[in-house]
Amino acid sequence: MAAMEAPPRGGLPDEIAGAESQGSAPVSSAAPIRRVVFDTNVLVSLFVFADSRFAPLRARVERGSWQALTNDACFGEFRRVLAYPMFKLDDDAQRAALAAYDACVIRHAAPAAANIVALPRCRDKDDQKFLELARDAGADQLISADKDLLRLARRDKLRGLFRILSPESALLEI
Repeated sequence: MAAMEAPPRGGLPDEIAGAESQGSAPVSSAAPIRRVVFDTNVLVSLFVFADSRFAPLRARVERGSWQALTNDACFGEFRRVLAYPMFKLDDDAQRAALAAYDACVIRHAAPAAANIVALPRCRDKDDQKFLELARDAGADQLISADKDLLRLARRDKLRGLFRILSPESALLEI
């Protein structure tokens, strides 16, 4: 999927946002699209193991009611993790998982360095890229199974930017 700029946070598809009723008030037949970042652990659950507990999360993305966001660093990590021997995925299975995710994700380009809101530092530096992506892409939620990221959510240091939720908590909200 080619890199593209994600639409503004909470945006509606053009055909809905611009629709008019018989009167003069705009018609909105859908809730705002939720913009989400999935960490790699969640992506493995959704696109490799097709974890049935989390199937509604993937379905939301595939239907377009959620907009999954990634960037080159996060997508690259998913690609690397798929090759880990512990998953025992052959090349075809790895390509299939990447293709399924790539078909429903929006690639976000890195922002200019000006006016970037500071983020708390993650204990695991490899997790920082997910916080940065969620901030830079205007995500509503970062859905993660990572204990360090979830710990940041409990400290409430990201109020006003985005929420960090476990997959189980995200399920409770749909």
